[in-house]
Amino acid sequence: MNRRHWMACGLAAAGAACARRGKRAWGRKEPVFVLRAESYEKDLTGGIRRAVEAAGIAVRGKTVLLKPNLVEFSRATAINTHPVFVASVMEALLSMGAAQVRIGEGPGHRRDTWTLAEEAGYFDAVPGFEERFVDLNRDDVERVGDLGPWGPLWTPKALLAADLIISLPKMKTHHWAGVTLSMKNLFGTVPGSLYGWPKNVLHHYGIDNAIVKLAETHAARTVAIVDGIVGMEGNGPIQGKPRAAGVIVAGTNLPAVDATCCRLMGVDPARVRSLEMARHLGPVDAEWIEQRGENPGQLRQDFELMPMWAHLRASGS
Repeated sequence: MNRRHWMACGLAAAGAACARRGKRAWGRKEPVFVLRAESYEKDLTGGIRRAVEAAGIAVRGKTVLLKPNLVEFSRATAINTHPVFVASVMEALLSMGAAQVRIGEGPGHRRDTWTLAEEAGYFDAVPGFEERFVDLNRDDVERVGDLGPWGPLWTPKALLAADLIISLPKMKTHHWAGVTLSMKNLFGTVPGSLYGWPKNVLHHYGIDNAIVKLAETHAARTVAIVDGIVGMEGNGPIQGKPRAAGVIVAGTNLPAVDATCCRLMGVDPARVRSLEMARHLGPVDAEWIEQRGENPGQLRQDFELMPMWAHLRASGS
């Protein structure tokens, strides 16, 4: 039995246990805004500004660090947060009074980050990219917690210096976590220079454990704007197929945002183990999410799932 099959068996059992436990109240409704966006070209900055305002994300006077998903590059598929999406978020925030906007990423593969950013089109699309970007794999760090027997949890100083962190994930399936959204995107805040590639220490700690740990660590200063214009389905996060979902999802609560994205992808968020484990950080059940903008149920597209993740499929259509 290989690693994926072993994980599938364990997570299928976990999903069944989650269903048996039933729903839990979060205590207040968290707003999540869903916007139709069919293209990276049609007034994307205006749409993102609308999403930021509607989701209640406050940026005026703040120093902001944008955390895109930049992990690998292939012309054959849609792996990374689109560079035009990142540029449009930056433009929108500056127009709304953000004091400073920087961009930071620590890719999981052992590659030169600057070369990867150039291949992915970030230099061409993002004005002043070289002055704004920080390689989180190589930045100076501070200790912010611990990972039990796996040692301290170190965080890049660029992350700690920001008033606001905005997770900018690509809406994708994931061969080990089921889905990869705003919480999983925080793996790129852990320096590979200390934790190895592909962030091996986090994998030993447990992928779902690490997703929740990082969300706990940064939740107070982190919001999300998800690039779901073109996502990825199947064998994500690198080898899957592009899926034109045509949405942008924004919110101030990471579990609520990710649960909404799951519903848009035809995934039951209560069956995603990391979301089930993160209920103390935010709501997963629909009645505790204030859906603003479009109705996720009406825009649902059933992303292709690998057989080991078939149990994540939401009921209905």
